[in-house]
Amino acid sequence: MSRNTRPRLQLRNRYVLLFDLVLIVLSALGSYTLRLEMGPDFFSYYYPGVIWMVGLSLILKPLVFYAFGLYRRLWVYASINELKIIALAVTTASILVSAAMIALFMTKVFGPGFPRSVLAIDWLISLLGIGGIRFLFRLLAESRAAAEKQKDGRTRRVLVIGAGDAGALVVREMQKNPQLNMIPAGFLDDDPAKQRHQIHNVPVVGKLTDLGRVLDNKRIDEVFIAIPSAGGRVVRMVTDICRLKGVPFHTMPGLYELIGGKVSVSLLREVDIADLLRREPVQIQTELVGAALSGKRILVTGAGGSIGRELCRQIARWGPDQMVLLGHGENSIFEATLELREAYPARTFQPVIADVRDLPRLEAIFGSFQPQVVFHAAAHKHVPLMESNVEEAITNNVIGTRNVVSTATAAGVERLVMISTDKAIRPVNVMGATKRLAEMIVLEAARRTGRPYSVVRFGNVLGSRGSVVPLFKHQIARGGPVTVTHPDMKRYFMTIPEAVHLVLQAASMGQGGEVFLLNMGQQVRILDLAEDLIRLSGLEPGKDIEIAFTGIRPGEKLSEDLWEEGWTYQKTAHPDVFRVEEEEANIPATLQETVDELLRLARQGKAESILALLDESVPGASVRTSPPPDLNSIV
Repeated sequence: MSRNTRPRLQLRNRYVLLFDLVLIVLSALGSYTLRLEMGPDFFSYYYPGVIWMVGLSLILKPLVFYAFGLYRRLWVYASINELKIIALAVTTASILVSAAMIALFMTKVFGPGFPRSVLAIDWLISLLGIGGIRFLFRLLAESRAAAEKQKDGRTRRVLVIGAGDAGALVVREMQKNPQLNMIPAGFLDDDPAKQRHQIHNVPVVGKLTDLGRVLDNKRIDEVFIAIPSAGGRVVRMVTDICRLKGVPFHTMPGLYELIGGKVSVSLLREVDIADLLRREPVQIQTELVGAALSGKRILVTGAGGSIGRELCRQIARWGPDQMVLLGHGENSIFEATLELREAYPARTFQPVIADVRDLPRLEAIFGSFQPQVVFHAAAHKHVPLMESNVEEAITNNVIGTRNVVSTATAAGVERLVMISTDKAIRPVNVMGATKRLAEMIVLEAARRTGRPYSVVRFGNVLGSRGSVVPLFKHQIARGGPVTVTHPDMKRYFMTIPEAVHLVLQAASMGQGGEVFLLNMGQQVRILDLAEDLIRLSGLEPGKDIEIAFTGIRPGEKLSEDLWEEGWTYQKTAHPDVFRVEEEEANIPATLQETVDELLRLARQGKAESILALLDESVPGASVRTSPPPDLNSIV
């Protein structure tokens, strides 16, 4: 294929060169013609200067144009960037010709017939001619592509929601790539300044509230939501109307998912449940985050997990000196390292397979890599599984955290951030109670050392391993029923990129011993979540897919809390990050003895004694009141 394409490209550029040579001659002659009156003495008086200018231009200008790459480009894809290159090339060539002409005139190589203004006129004519002929190629190519699209019955007419930068880029890509078989039919945008205007020759036909009318009155085959900053309310409104009208719809990933990426038609995908719950993006305080991460050696535990991997993705953008990806699962660490090295080839990533319960191994790792910042995301988090594996929850969540914190303290780690959960507040399950103890371990170390070690607490993240969304999707794919524990069950939800975005902000603000809470918005009913997922699958709840209620599982509450009842939270410099001050003072003096006793009980397999000790040592805990686990309810 390359053998067939290459000669064709060279032939095109030869034609471009021939056009340029003709334009160069016409430009030189035209500059004299426009400057002077044609008369009987014109040729005899100005002829030598004209000949010299044409000759110099024919030699110097093509050489300069070649040096600027004007004969190595496909002008059917010309853009503003190419226009800048053309202007620079023409200006450089004109300067060289002008300098040569002035030097020849000063040395009296030709006669006095040389008005200096012809040099400026020649530059202007050359710029218009050289640029115009190239953009004419693009215009002809686009016209031909549009004609071919009109003939092709497979071509889809697309309505683009959002006439901003992302929407304009998507439309431009559709116009430049006929193989996409898409024609942009119009924009919808709420900006009054854009109404009745055109972007890339595509009209803005109304506001978002006009979507139903536009779908009724125009032939629209597909709708693209091209607003990365759009909240879930906007996405839900668009998808509801499109579903009602029977028009397929796709969306651009959210702003946090696009961090470090590039807007493209290839990124358009099916609307996911995360899009319906997407929050309005907030501005990150780049100075604080940059100071905390840029140029630092950073270690992430649990780097192969959902949160850990997204942490690595977003941290890599800030230019760390080195990143250590520590995890227990070799496959997940391998995949995470492969992805990061491909996305950030200039960064240094060190995959490390280790268990946070192995203290000597941790000490060797910290001694070898000497991290300055640690993000501790490694933990067991599946609530029903931990109810039936109490000892594992203790050794991994509690002892593992103590190992990481003690090793970090001994190694002089400057900053440590632990990822926690809303289930740690008034816990009724083993997972929540162990995470609350892990929080205490971090806060105690911060108070003892004075270092900025802190905790970031948030609710459920959509799409993480073990979350309810993959289970619902599996049940829908099987034809149902979708199982919901209770019609009033509610949870806080946030997408993984959003959560990590705010975790990094909170991490940069820590001075030592803080518990940061992320603004999770309003709690979402699990029943509503299930119904939304069914509709996004093109089905109707209760009609195509049944919803069955199975009863509350062991260790579950109807709703979650982010802080203790009666406690207050303080605002921080960021509108979506809060701080609980009472938490920082609520650390028992017997914490280390309690952890030692839990380890001893775990090694002896005394689950009942562990539950009793958790209720005694964790504020507000009522772990023993949970019914015995039913393994069938886990899946």
